[in-house]
Amino acid sequence: MLRATRLDVLTAMGLAGMVNAAILAIGAAALSPAVGASLEGAYRGLAAGLGQVPAAFFALALLASGLAATSVGTYAGTVIAEGFLGRWSSLSMRRLATLVPAMAVLAAGAEPGRVLVISQVVLSFGIPFALWPLVMFTHRRDLMGRLVNRPVTPVCAAACASAVTVLNCALVWYETAG
Repeated sequence: MLRATRLDVLTAMGLAGMVNAAILAIGAAALSPAVGASLEGAYRGLAAGLGQVPAAFFALALLASGLAATSVGTYAGTVIAEGFLGRWSSLSMRRLATLVPAMAVLAAGAEPGRVLVISQVVLSFGIPFALWPLVMFTHRRDLMGRLVNRPVTPVCAAACASAVTVLNCALVWYETAG
């Protein structure tokens, strides 16, 4: 089961990484600084440089990426709420809890591109809170048994978690200072 899960996660993350890399490569190749740094500017730049069909595929890829991220986040939240906290809620309530705040912010007239950046900054706070316990728990033989990490793995994981934490702090500083 562990091997199958590992293969499933690696395949899904690999495909997602390739899609995101393709989106970035197409966007970088087709855009000029003149179109601006907004989502609308990216769409207009792609439409002008490559045509309406590639621009529409770019927009659909962004939408699919957002929906996939939302699905994974909602699923992870459900697993945590039900498995670790013993809380259960209906699918409709979970969807409302994730949809209503976003729609309220946009309905209030906030600029969508700025809201997207701020939401990513806020979401980035969760990454260290997941990484550090993961590093600590997977290093404990009393919790992991024979699946405990080899000694070099926690060192590498702690280095990665430290880098992510520092980058998140820099992102918050950049967004609040700029």
